[in-house]
Amino acid sequence: MTKPELSQLLRKQKSAFRNAPPSFENRMESLKRLSDIVEENKDRLIEAVYKDFGLRAREETLFLEIFPLQDEIRHAMKNFRNWTKKRSVPGSWFLLPSSAYFQYQPLGSVGIMGAWNYQVLLTLSPLVDAIAAGNHAILKPSEIAPASAEVIKEIINSNFPKEYIHCVTGDAELAKDFSSLPFDHLFFTGSTRVGKLIMAAAAPNLTPVTLELGGKSPAIIHSSYSVKLAAKRIMAGKLFNCGQTCVAPDYIIMPAALNAEFETQAKAVVEKFYPDISNNEQYSQIINEDHFDRLEDLLKDAQEQGAKIVELSSQKSSKETKLMTPKLVFNVTEKMQIMQEEIFGPILPVLNLDSMEEAVSYVNENPKPLALYYFDDKKKRIKWLLRHTMSGGVLINDTVYHLAQHNLPFGGVGASGMGHYHGYDGFKTFSKKRPVMHQRSFAASDFLHPPFTDAKKKLIKFMGSITKV
Repeated sequence: MTKPELSQLLRKQKSAFRNAPPSFENRMESLKRLSDIVEENKDRLIEAVYKDFGLRAREETLFLEIFPLQDEIRHAMKNFRNWTKKRSVPGSWFLLPSSAYFQYQPLGSVGIMGAWNYQVLLTLSPLVDAIAAGNHAILKPSEIAPASAEVIKEIINSNFPKEYIHCVTGDAELAKDFSSLPFDHLFFTGSTRVGKLIMAAAAPNLTPVTLELGGKSPAIIHSSYSVKLAAKRIMAGKLFNCGQTCVAPDYIIMPAALNAEFETQAKAVVEKFYPDISNNEQYSQIINEDHFDRLEDLLKDAQEQGAKIVELSSQKSSKETKLMTPKLVFNVTEKMQIMQEEIFGPILPVLNLDSMEEAVSYVNENPKPLALYYFDDKKKRIKWLLRHTMSGGVLINDTVYHLAQHNLPFGGVGASGMGHYHGYDGFKTFSKKRPVMHQRSFAASDFLHPPFTDAKKKLIKFMGSITKV
């Protein structure tokens, strides 16, 4: 699709929205239809994702994409009517007897750009929020996962009117054109590097953007915590989709005294989770050769600078099959590329810092992460950590699963993104919180109009004095 065609599609959507914004009944029907078509095409979506990766556990796609998407639709259908209710607020005393309230209204036509690592969830989950808020939408799945992009396009376009919800597919040039359209809101999931380009493309139109990015999410292990349990939960979160997850733990911070035990436990976890890993249909492949080469380059750079690479499997990586086996990397330094960019693979560096203060200082000196994982049972230390760090989200004593909490916002901060979605927060992202004040026929403010007589001057001076703190 060319840029003029995209522009024409957006104009048609905006016109249709102005003529008939989706009613509550329309929204409910659309959410139900979306749920139905995802269920009806579940196997097609799973097979398309498998094809994109060359090998990805069907159970992972079902558990990490289809199930949370359906549960989010259920949550939205149950709650969005309540989210739309107008809410009264106390009026300012000097404006009595006026009343004040706010209500959420849809923005219009929004653009949603998905991500290849969880194409189904990261394209359709924002759509759930956009529908619940009452918007029209145009979707652009990632071209890096073309098979799943085409299935999404087919099931969306064959079930929704073009002027309401439509999906387009294409290469990076189309993505560039897409992000430069004057949407009423633009939602992007992807890398920090591309996020900067998206924001720059949206700026000339003053299009508001939500950027769901990534970054280096640390897992901090306190010396008192069970290394066995920490290793199990960290490796589980790390190895979903072979590490190609935006909230995967990117590196570990722990005292050097824990290294040997963590290595032992991590090897045991990999053997238990993925026996015979090179022939295991439940261990995903790297998405393409370029990403595989990038991971190899990170390892090579670290090794040349003195890092120790530990294989967690008895089997070896294979570029031919895009199999990247899990690895720990010890003796890392800040100068290594592996500690400077998001890894997005099954490689886990270990940074040895002995104290909690050192760990927090390191995290704070670097770009704010999308997720922060902390393993400790001491409430006082947990409270201290929360007070002295900043991240998109926090999960204590586990990894990854916080993003499945529908009543919590999900989103980054700083380099890891801006804005939130999921549940009520996603509804708010695609809405305008519109303030309304209703004035009465008799109002105190009428006495404050010019001309400012001596009596009015005294009244204004009195008002200023009684509001002083």
